[in-house]
Amino acid sequence: MPARRINPRLAKLHRAYSVPELATLLGVHKHTVRGWIKAGLPTVDHTRPVLIHGSEFQDWWATRRRQAKRPLQPGQLYCLKCRAPRAPALGMVEYATPNGATGNLKALCETCGTLMHRRARLGSIGTIMPGLEVQRRQAPPRLTGRAGPSLNTNNP
Repeated sequence: MPARRINPRLAKLHRAYSVPELATLLGVHKHTVRGWIKAGLPTVDHTRPVLIHGSEFQDWWATRRRQAKRPLQPGQLYCLKCRAPRAPALGMVEYATPNGATGNLKALCETCGTLMHRRARLGSIGTIMPGLEVQRRQAPPRLTGRAGPSLNTNNP
């Protein structure tokens, strides 16, 4: 089961929370909050139980999210298996456009061979994938027609 996203806005700015209160509020285990404290979450000094200000939690969480981001450079797509930005294998990229303005870039990872995706506008393909051959194709049409009624019925 995938991890649940934490909503830091649930913590009130002007309120202090104990470890079990913050864990219950965010829907995580109390040991998770204790791990965050070891990782640098600021607490109120010299208090028992350990208290965490809501505003400090929100600031710490935003900083942590900012540091976790990995912006892609031109010519890269993000590989979910490697968990890193990678260049496409053999320099081949395919662009499928379901509508006239936006589409999906698809390529194989140069390291593990996994299929990578990146959303892009048609006009910005040259800046996103400079010097690479991008093959354009139309996306498959949506299912619009309905099948006829089944002939395997007992009704005349």
